[in-house]
Amino acid sequence: MAKKLTYAESGVDRELRAKSKTALKMLRRTYKFSVYGEVLQLPYGNVFPVSDRYLDLAIEGVGTKVLLAQLAGKHDTIGIDGVAMVVNDVIRSGAKPLAIVDNIHAQISDPFLVEEWMKGIVEGAVESQCIVAGGEIGDVAEIIKGLKEDKGFDMIVACIGEVDKDNIILGTDIEPEDVVIGIRSSGIHSNGITLARKVLFKKWGGKFDPYDVLEGLEKELIYEALEPTKIYVKPLQEVVRQHKIKGAVHITGDAYLKFNRLMKFSEGVGFEFNNFKPQPIFGLLQKAAEAAGGISDEEMLKTFNMGWGFAIVVDRQKQDDVLDVLDKNKVEAEPIGKATSTEKIVAIYEGKRLVLK
Repeated sequence: MAKKLTYAESGVDRELRAKSKTALKMLRRTYKFSVYGEVLQLPYGNVFPVSDRYLDLAIEGVGTKVLLAQLAGKHDTIGIDGVAMVVNDVIRSGAKPLAIVDNIHAQISDPFLVEEWMKGIVEGAVESQCIVAGGEIGDVAEIIKGLKEDKGFDMIVACIGEVDKDNIILGTDIEPEDVVIGIRSSGIHSNGITLARKVLFKKWGGKFDPYDVLEGLEKELIYEALEPTKIYVKPLQEVVRQHKIKGAVHITGDAYLKFNRLMKFSEGVGFEFNNFKPQPIFGLLQKAAEAAGGISDEEMLKTFNMGWGFAIVVDRQKQDDVLDVLDKNKVEAEPIGKATSTEKIVAIYEGKRLVLK
């Protein structure tokens, strides 16, 4: 029997990455330089005071999704992904994004490509209601190699946001029976792409040609995979304005394992998920992998968003009120699970009870 495919075997080892992150502890030596007060450590980053507000500064990239843009010769949406990945990180603290900057390393600063990249960045910034304060494009052909001659690039975006102290989402007071509300994703987003590429596209040893039209998909495969990451800024800001959020999770790399960080801040709780609505591309991905050993359900839930791109934890008494706010903001959202008194992450998927480790 062929061995199951994993994200680690495709080139992204989450266990090794977790070990490497222990080096980040040394960054605490810098916290003493916070001028206006103590740095506040949160489940997914830190915020620091400036006068009477706290600032959240984050940086993110779109990873190997840039290779899909190159494969398709379509570069006008990848900037949306760049913005989405970082503004969705900033709002986890309750912060409102204020400004972004971009850093693009390219083989060559081709004027056409630069314009296409900027289209996406501007569209993402407008959706996030924040300014693009600056950026930088470096020509580093000796470092960056693309799929096509002179088309290679890597995209990084940073964002700064602000939040009042009373509105910071601390993640410290989650209790059993609190409800987890999932907000719909737009597809694969920008995580798990390394595994998805190697299963789906012949270019990397997968099964299909880029422009294959496959059952269940609304458009050609490459365009389904390139669907931009959903931006959750406006609906989450509206929820924060009206209701208390106990925890917020951007379901990206490590997918539902992300909730481990909330478990560390609210000791004694775990999470159980019982509502997944993966878009057809996820089922296609898992089916296409069968010939090479398959991808287990556990691995899918530890790698991909499986239909929910962002999640918030609220008191169960507030569930309907929060869902009403999200509905009025025209976003699809549903209860997808709950906090439990058992310190585990459990997924009820395809009739099976899976413990995610």
